[in-house]
Amino acid sequence: MIRKVRVKAPATVSNLNCGFDVLGLALREPFDIIGMELTDTGIVEIIDIKGCNNLSKDPAKNVVGVVLDAMLRKTEQKTGFRVIIEKGINPGSGIGSSAASSAGAAYAGNILLDNRFSEIELVSFAMEGERLASGSAHADNVAPALMGGITLVRSYEPLEIVKVHIPPELYCVIIHPDLEVKTSEARNVLDKQVPLKTAVRQWGNVGGLIAGLYSEDYDLISHSLTDYIAEPKRSAFIPHFYDLKATAINNGALGAGISGSGPSVFALCRGEKNALKVHKELISLMRSVKMGFKDYISPVSKEGAAVY
Repeated sequence: MIRKVRVKAPATVSNLNCGFDVLGLALREPFDIIGMELTDTGIVEIIDIKGCNNLSKDPAKNVVGVVLDAMLRKTEQKTGFRVIIEKGINPGSGIGSSAASSAGAAYAGNILLDNRFSEIELVSFAMEGERLASGSAHADNVAPALMGGITLVRSYEPLEIVKVHIPPELYCVIIHPDLEVKTSEARNVLDKQVPLKTAVRQWGNVGGLIAGLYSEDYDLISHSLTDYIAEPKRSAFIPHFYDLKATAINNGALGAGISGSGPSVFALCRGEKNALKVHKELISLMRSVKMGFKDYISPVSKEGAAVY
């Protein structure tokens, strides 16, 4: 039996504009690292958190602890975990910080428990971390963080995840302004009901995006990257959002939008050359408005959580 493991889990972009709570993709970087040791204590111990001073070591108040506790309760064995968390993804960044830690915890815990749980069960456990972080057990970040690539949550009850084809030239550019948007607050601003006409337009874009990804039709992908539901509400949290979006599209991006609940802004691009151009222009804009930020450029990563 393996007694110790170290796992990385990647940042993710969820929603992809039109696919609220059902679509997400994995990035190559940044990522969180979860170091974990099997114990005989029957409890979860978080002994250190590196890279972030604002997270609790109390397992009941940390997504890693909540995920692992759910796994232990399912095993009904006198087994425990000792954990070190290394945060490479800032909390509240909109690129799946809580999801990466949750996914990494589920993946590492499963290895130490002799891989007794299926991939879909691991997604379900990781969703409990999201429930703690945001008040909603959604899978659009944890699924790609665990499974890699682009994922579609076809159903929540029962949970069913579909891996979607990745066009080979698809790249993602991320601008993360130096501010935090709490997922719970970003969810609270959304309308509880959506007019039928708006919903129909959104459904059309979700179908168009999936069709475009499978057919590698970049024009169809571009035409489908419009959000009529979350973006109009959440954009108010992000200074210069529409300037960033326009800059990306005017420089050839397929589309741009809010990554998850924000404040990160993502742009999907065709090919590395275009991604580098969009990346350069977005950086120039952020510098011109004198706002601090982090930036990433990455192809869609086929790899999710993995031993590191």
